[in-house]
Formats: sequence, structure tokens, C-alpha cells
Amino acid sequence: MEETPYLLFSLHQLRHAVDARVVREVLWLPELTPIEEAPPDVVGVFNLRGRIVPVMDCDRRFGRVPQCYRLTDSVIILDLDGLLMGIIAQEIHDVRNIPLETIERAPFYGGEGEPHARFISGVAKVDDEILMLLNHEHLVRSSTSEEGSANDEVRSEAKPAAAADQRAFCPEASPQERAIFRERARQFMQAADSQDFTRLLPLAVIGLSGEYFGVELGALREFAEIHKITPVPCCPGHIIGNMNLRGDILTLVDLRPVLKLPIVGADVAATAMVVQLDQLRLGVLVDEVFDVMYLGASDITTVPAAVQSGIKEYLKGTAPYAGKMLSILDLTKSLASKDLVVDEEL
Repeated sequence: MEETPYLLFSLHQLRHAVDARVVREVLWLPELTPIEEAPPDVVGVFNLRGRIVPVMDCDRRFGRVPQCYRLTDSVIILDLDGLLMGIIAQEIHDVRNIPLETIERAPFYGGEGEPHARFISGVAKVDDEILMLLNHEHLVRSSTSEEGSANDEVRSEAKPAAAADQRAFCPEASPQERAIFRERARQFMQAADSQDFTRLLPLAVIGLSGEYFGVELGALREFAEIHKITPVPCCPGHIIGNMNLRGDILTLVDLRPVLKLPIVGADVAATAMVVQLDQLRLGVLVDEVFDVMYLGASDITTVPAAVQSGIKEYLKGTAPYAGKMLSILDLTKSLASKDLVVDEEL
């Protein structure tokens, strides 16, 4: 059975997919520089290791009213024979091999003269959800001036609601958020040959009870939205319950008891950090996901003496981040803590 790999991502809770063979990499959204005379859907550019990459807002491309950008948004970098284009995604899922026989052509919507879908190449059903498969060639290469009149009308109606002063990137962002967007852009700017990435520590920056923590990317599989939690009887309070993650049952754990952090608000956490440690796969509650960063050995300092002795063993070091201290979490030790051990017979 012939299959094609697709990268799955979400926009406004709707699942989309793009041919993974043209995906060069996936990055956290950096600060973008708006460009004069760019098409309305190209919201800016950034310097990716010496290469200027334009970034497209799919809301604008599809004729929808654009939304505010968030620190948790990502940029999918597409490479079409050397032509690079980024598209903004709100949530990245995983890569799935989709059998060609399960893909149907994009539906025909109207009568005579009605244009066929331009940016959707087909639809597929995966995990009881309908995926919209993007036509990356049309999405990237088609000029807005060449689009059909119907799409032009929709776009023109969306412009006023866009409040479309594109001279500033994400004007509604707080100073702290803007600093993070800018730092990401600075990191992406550095040429590949100017850094030895094998000696850098890649971290995801998460928030717990108002504190920053860094988690090594090697153990992370993804960040997933929590929609419904099923409580597990006879378990301690740090075992929040189970959630269904695309057909797999994932146990949700709260690390706050180990880190001596207040657990107020843990029951309303909306994001799970999915981790894999040997045969153990579970979800860890997080308040927010801020960033991905790379730290050199000189950037990391020892854990300050003022930190409680009970949690020092779960930290690998600290580093400055957004004007505060970032604690680098030893995820293996944290999850193996006696405070989190649950009797397997329960």
C-alpha cells in the first residue's frame, strides 16, 4: 500500500497536514520584520542562519480574519526546490503516513464557474478526524494577484478586521513576550557554521507556578492540549488522571509536589508535556510553553545555595531567561522521585 508522510498541525482546532517531504524544519515563532509591498498574507520575514525567509499567515491566505500570535505558535519551514517559505501553525502534532487510497479529492462546492479548491489538495480521515491536506505548491507559489475573483472578494472583506497596520510585529504582545520573540529571532540569525550545535543543550522552556523551567528536548515527544481528563481512583493527588491522546491512554502527572511549588490552578492546566523515558510514557502538566533555546556550557551556572535542599537534586543548573532565573530540570530524577511513585497494583 503506497503511503505519503504528512506533518499534522492545527489552526483554530482544525487539523491540517502538509507533505512532510517538503518540510525542512519546525521552529517556534520568532519576531518577524514586516516587508513593504509584500502580499497581505506574508506577514514578515526573519533571518534563518543567514537566509531571509518569508512567513505566511494561513488565516490571511485562506481569506479569514487573522488572529493574534502567541508564544506557543510555530513556523513550519517549507523547502520547494530551494525556495523557502514559513507558514504559521498554532499547534504541531506529529508525522503520519497516510495511505493514498484513503485520500479523497477536495470537494467541489458549487455550480458552473465555481473555482475548485486551490490550496487544499485533498481530505483524509485520521483518528476519526477530517484532515485537510494542503497543496504546498499552490500555497507557496501562487501569487495573490493570480487568485480567483471570489477569493479576492473574501480577502478584501477581511482586511478591515485585520486592523492591518503591518509595520509592527504582534503589537498586542506584552514587553516580556516581545523580548522572547526577539530572542528567538536572534538565535535563529546565527549562521550554522558559527556554532557547534553538538555542544549546545537544547531546551524547551515551560512555566510552572510562575517559574521558568528548562526541559531537555531528547525526552520530549510533543505538547498536547488537554480536553478531557478521566480521574483515576485510589491514586495520590499528583496523579491528575488519564487523557485520550489520539487513541492512546496517557497518564497525567503534576510535578509541583516534587518541586515544592504551589498546586493552585493545576486543575485548569490546558497543556500536557508528553515525555518518553525508556518504557515510561506520560503527560506532565504545564502552565505555559514559552520557547525552545540552546544553551552552551558557559551559559549554565550551578544551582544557587538559596534553593531548597529538597529540590536541588532535581535540577541540573540554572541560566538567565527573560529577566528571571531558568531552572534546568532533571526530568528522569523528577519522575523517579519517591514523592511520585504509585503502587502499580492500584
